[in-house]
Amino acid sequence: MYLLPAIDILGGKAVRLAKGDYDRVTVYNDDPVAQARAFEQAGAHWVHVVDLDGARSGMPENAEIVERIVAETHLMVEVGGGIRSIETLERLRAAGASRAILGTALVRDEEFARAAVERFGDFVGAGIDAKNGEAAVDGWRKGTSLAAVDLARHVAKLGYKHLVYTDIARDGMQTGIDAASYERMARAFGNPVIASGGVASIDDLCRLQRVSGCIEGVIAGRAVYEGTLDVAQACELLRGLEAGAPDALAFAEAAAESDELAKEDGAGAPESAAGASSSVR
Repeated sequence: MYLLPAIDILGGKAVRLAKGDYDRVTVYNDDPVAQARAFEQAGAHWVHVVDLDGARSGMPENAEIVERIVAETHLMVEVGGGIRSIETLERLRAAGASRAILGTALVRDEEFARAAVERFGDFVGAGIDAKNGEAAVDGWRKGTSLAAVDLARHVAKLGYKHLVYTDIARDGMQTGIDAASYERMARAFGNPVIASGGVASIDDLCRLQRVSGCIEGVIAGRAVYEGTLDVAQACELLRGLEAGAPDALAFAEAAAESDELAKEDGAGAPESAAGASSSVR
């Protein structure tokens, strides 16, 4: 299980949306590339980049920023948003991206979804965004009347081995995660999933660890920008767990309990692991 700090790009800036609502935007950094560097310095090996403009328009609109992140860091870059053609996949692979996530195309263009996995193999992954169990498309703005678990079973049959599952109702809200929903998706998909939506603290990583056989990675956004989840601490914990360090989970649970006590005592949030380059407004 590994951490993927999120960089959602809208209008060339690193932002977060509340529940996928384009009218509820918070800008965290005017320079997504600088944000990626900050995550790398904090110890991240992966970053999850979403072209929100592309997700809405159906065309990649921030490919140059993605290319700069790849070129100017050593991060493994997972990219999603507006990927609906073989040409876009070719460009991302040539740029050095580690994985490209297809979303809307899984529902709207099965021929392309099938051709993509046949041609690119593990370079492509599936992205299923759901609210109340129903898959959503077009930047989360439209429902599909298709159960997320059924779509997971379908993309598995197409040959996809990686799946990012986002709980829209929790995304960007720091409400905590529903570990059982990721477990259900993993069982339907037949492989571990990448969990996204609602991660708020180390405590959520501990919850996911309890179903760790179902979790490949964890995407965190607002929590790392606002300092409730420290990137360095989270990466250290997950690497310790991966290496089988016997005290890693106990340490993390103790840290989570300590954080809760600090909140009850009125202590402020810890310094953001997003780095000094972040400009919150």
